Amino acid sequence: MPRPKLEDADIFRAHGPAYRKAHAGHLNLPQLQVMSAVETCRTAVLGGHVAACTKCDHQHIAYNSCRNRHCPK
Repeated sequence: MPRPKLEDADIFRAHGPAYRKAHAGHLNLPQLQVMSAVETCRTAVLGGHVAACTKCDHQHIAYNSCRNRHCPK
């Protein structure tokens, strides 16, 4: 199955700050924490590791998950 072109995290990264500003006082702390976790999920912010092939030296960077139960990844 191919990866979707647009993911929830992309929307949160693009529009999350404006949404939080527009809805200030109406979002509780757990909701804000979920938004933040999804925004940083599988990015360099959370770190990662490099998987390398010993035969051809091809490298692949795998970033860590946020491990939030509400994250779609």
